[in-house]
Amino acid sequence: MSSLGQTKSIALLRAEAQAEGEGTLRKTLTAANLAALGVGAIIGAGIFVLTGLAAARYAGPAVPLSFLLTGIACSFAAICYAEMAAAVPVAGSAYTYAYATLGELMAWIIGWDLVLEYAMGASTVGVGWSGYFVQLLKDFGLRLPTSLTGAPFRWCEAADLASHAAVCTKIGLQPTGALVNLPAVAIVVLMTVVLVVGIQESATVNNVIVALKVGIILLFLGVGAQYVRLANLTPFVPPNAGIFGHYGASGVLRGAGLIFFAYIGFDAVSTAAQEAKNPQRDMPVGIIGSLAVCTVLYMLVSAALTGMIPYTELDVPHPVGYAVEHIPGMHWMAWMVNLGAVLGLASVVLVMLLGQARVFYSMSRDGLLWPWVARVHPRFRTPWVTQIIVGVFSAAFAGAFPIELLGELVNIGTLLAFVLVCLGIIVLRRTRPDLQRPFRTPFVPVVPVLGAIMCLGLMLTLPLDTWIRLGVWMILGLGIYFGYGRRHSTLATGEDGRKLADLSGKSS
Repeated sequence: MSSLGQTKSIALLRAEAQAEGEGTLRKTLTAANLAALGVGAIIGAGIFVLTGLAAARYAGPAVPLSFLLTGIACSFAAICYAEMAAAVPVAGSAYTYAYATLGELMAWIIGWDLVLEYAMGASTVGVGWSGYFVQLLKDFGLRLPTSLTGAPFRWCEAADLASHAAVCTKIGLQPTGALVNLPAVAIVVLMTVVLVVGIQESATVNNVIVALKVGIILLFLGVGAQYVRLANLTPFVPPNAGIFGHYGASGVLRGAGLIFFAYIGFDAVSTAAQEAKNPQRDMPVGIIGSLAVCTVLYMLVSAALTGMIPYTELDVPHPVGYAVEHIPGMHWMAWMVNLGAVLGLASVVLVMLLGQARVFYSMSRDGLLWPWVARVHPRFRTPWVTQIIVGVFSAAFAGAFPIELLGELVNIGTLLAFVLVCLGIIVLRRTRPDLQRPFRTPFVPVVPVLGAIMCLGLMLTLPLDTWIRLGVWMILGLGIYFGYGRRHSTLATGEDGRKLADLSGKSS
């Protein structure tokens, strides 16, 4: 059992990160590229949907405070990610960090868990993208058949279950009559093709998308500021509306819990560490910088939104578009907002798919998955086999399942990853105090402990069935690990030692 706690040599991880040539990933990303990847992953449904929901149900005009509190909470995890990414600049994100600090079994668990964040995240956002894309087509007078724009299944409602409706399956899903969510499948496939072609090409596409969607958000802020009414912002923190804490200080806190998930994505920057030109310097800039930019944009948009429209009216699926529709003569801008949402969600899909492929690449390179998973394209220098596998998996789920099921799996997978990275910082400080750290998490262990506690607390708010699905997923993963990964691990076979000696000889 002691072998399950063996950690991977950080010297070997660094040597692998510096290796060049065939079979390695191309190092082309700058700090600006990495920050754009973070912004591309974070700004999506959160800014276009959750702002109105949090304001109408929980925080009122004080929703910018909810975004600020959430940004601070996420910053604890982001700072821990930044230290790990600079100290261990290898593809794989939390999986690699766990392998270097918590041991092989924990590394496998977090690597398998990240499928729920990245692959399922791409599926979830793909479904959201489909909704906005269909609406954008309607703006041009084009309508797709409903049988091709929805999931074949939906959650059974409480009334369905109470009446024992025959159409409800044993797992709580009900057929909808739709065949497939074709736009959701299409966007996942398109982003997969872009990622296979090359990391620099993918970064360029992401940079263009990020520039366009941030430009549209700034346009909304510039126009919307002229229509802000102080009466809509008074009182800034409405009094409590009931025993459940809607509005008031407790409402601000509940709003922060809701919109935590609008920040998911900054950690995906760390999966591209091995493709950064100067990861020790650029990874902290990319991770922390993208989180800071998005926090400011979230606060400004939510402040403009509640100033333009009374917060009680913002419980709608498209609050930003709803606000624009109430500006006289601004129908063109409503179209621009829909375009911004389509672009924003597309870039989130791209970064999520990129992250999952890099995690599988790292796991295969370590012997925990089959060797063909880590195959790198000789021309594009991307992990094309695993990228295609992840794309097919995500497209299938995006086309078949409802967003509620996918979203809950993303949430619990992300929070578990954050908890383990925060704990990894504490472990690494004790086991490797001599390790060179270009970026250091301040106030250890206070910051990582706070990060772990906050994320664990949010995990405990998720429903029991989500925990059951996590347990089933983990049992499946452990079966693969003990059936294949443990026996073929490069640690177990001694290949790590030979590889380190070989890479050290080449560098000398």
